[in-house]
Amino acid sequence: MEEKITYKSAGVNTEAGQDFVKRIKENVESTHGARVVGGLGGFSGGFDVSFLKNYRNPILLSGTDGVGTKLELARLLGIYDTVGIDLVAMCVNDILVSGGEPLFFLDYIACGKLDPAKMEKIVSGIVKGCRLSGAALLGGETAEHPGTMEEDEYDLAGFTVGAVEKEDMIDGSKIRPGDIVLGLESSGPHSNGFSFIRKLYLPGGRNLPKDSEVTEFLREYALRPTRIYVQSILSLVKRVEVKGMVHITGGGFYENIPRVLPENCAVSLERSSLPSSPFFERLKKDFPNIEEKELFSTFNMGIGYIVIVSPDAEETATKTLEEKGEIVRKIGTVISRKNDSVLLV
Repeated sequence: MEEKITYKSAGVNTEAGQDFVKRIKENVESTHGARVVGGLGGFSGGFDVSFLKNYRNPILLSGTDGVGTKLELARLLGIYDTVGIDLVAMCVNDILVSGGEPLFFLDYIACGKLDPAKMEKIVSGIVKGCRLSGAALLGGETAEHPGTMEEDEYDLAGFTVGAVEKEDMIDGSKIRPGDIVLGLESSGPHSNGFSFIRKLYLPGGRNLPKDSEVTEFLREYALRPTRIYVQSILSLVKRVEVKGMVHITGGGFYENIPRVLPENCAVSLERSSLPSSPFFERLKKDFPNIEEKELFSTFNMGIGYIVIVSPDAEETATKTLEEKGEIVRKIGTVISRKNDSVLLV
């Protein structure tokens, strides 16, 4: 008797997919407020934007990102409940730079084989990230890719939409020499530089270190989820004029800071003001031959987010952020300079 040819025999289990949706439904809907129209499981997610009529000139902001090869280290260590926080953070922190309040979030999960229990842990992290940022998890998609991904492999992508009043948008155009650069501490490398981290610590980039102490170090410090700065910054912009902000992601300081600086402005960063981050201190100790500029061009070096304010707003800004639980450091100043937008002194 010939074997029946089915979608399942090709590697896609639609029954597992249905089971997965049932398992996450209640958790996902816990992020829904009155603006969400309908529930999980439809062909699209609905969001009531009638509140935008209260804006004078509403601007919608959108952002998309992933978690990168941090997922490979998380997969090797069997940690799945925090990478969803990373996914949300990388998107909402980006639109936050313009002063945007996240409204809703969507996710896309591709996997070799759908494991409902594993995927439920990933989504639990996404839900936590949405709660921390105030965004509704409006919907998502999970797709099996048999034959193109190994069974235990997966990848994540996220998408967010936020809103800001046009006149309140922050674009860096008001930054002037003499302004103060405040740094908000990171939890670790966040979600950037992991191809470098894997090259340094993982044999072949795909195997855990033979030294169990190094493995535990990576588990403890490298995989800490990306900090979500939304609530802190939204409180800040109501208290003081924020001239510019930077989310320190891929490209580190040298690539991200210039993105918000006006022409002929640069930032002078004081090395001594940067935090002593356990992860980065260990990295520098283990690999002393890595040039300083390479580190600051790749990683956040303990500072995940930057706020630029005038000197007379520094005290209030610092106090406001600290009240929201942030560790804030004055890490530099804006200077007048035509070349080299970032200087380490």
